[in-house]
Amino acid sequence: MPAALTDEELERYARHIVLPEIGGAGQQRLKRARVLVIGAGGLGAPVLAYLAAAGVGTLGIVDDDAVSLSNLQRQVIHGTADIGAPKGESAAAAIARLNPHVKVELHALRLTAENAPALVSSYDLVVDGSDNFATRYAVADACAQEKRPLVHAAVGRFDGSVTVLKPWESDSQGRRNPSYRDLFPQEPPAGLVPSCAAAGIVGALVGVIGTLQAMEAIKLIAGIGEPLVGRLLLYDGLAASFETIRYRAR
Repeated sequence: MPAALTDEELERYARHIVLPEIGGAGQQRLKRARVLVIGAGGLGAPVLAYLAAAGVGTLGIVDDDAVSLSNLQRQVIHGTADIGAPKGESAAAAIARLNPHVKVELHALRLTAENAPALVSSYDLVVDGSDNFATRYAVADACAQEKRPLVHAAVGRFDGSVTVLKPWESDSQGRRNPSYRDLFPQEPPAGLVPSCAAAGIVGALVGVIGTLQAMEAIKLIAGIGEPLVGRLLLYDGLAASFETIRYRAR
């Protein structure tokens, strides 16, 4: 059933609708879409803001944390007045101010291998903005099991990476698309990868990478372009350079 656009929505999304690649049909697909965003922090902030602005009809937010002062250097969906508030609620309030047509579903929980499949299965697409390997593996495994596209990203001090995972499908040569475990077969030992609290991170970096994630999500929903399936996009902020590495199923 087409999601009819109101006159207000036609004006709000006019710059999308004039694009032949998106148009009215693509905007209706965005309006019908249900996207689950893991984390309302550094990566989740730009993802949520741009998907809300783009007119994604339903945004699910998984986050059980509260806003702290040290978050505000990079988590731009939150403000000083939100310190102490649950991140999901703070993000939902920001989304409502930005676009009242977007429905927000809050999941104030820690995503695990046990609860991920049921949660993932109720959405069309998942964007992972988590900051730890246990959650990343749980999300990726659940998305592979439930056949939901996953836009994955990770960030370091000045660098980041983005890829799209659809391991239940095959490429044009008939080869199975790679999974997250093809890219990272095993979780690194605890303590090997320092947290951003320990190593530091430049705030604008998560804006670059999170916005790239939002772009990939919009492409997947609208059915346009070539998503980063089987390709890992690497960004080096200090060198201002991008590099793309192809990877395959093992």
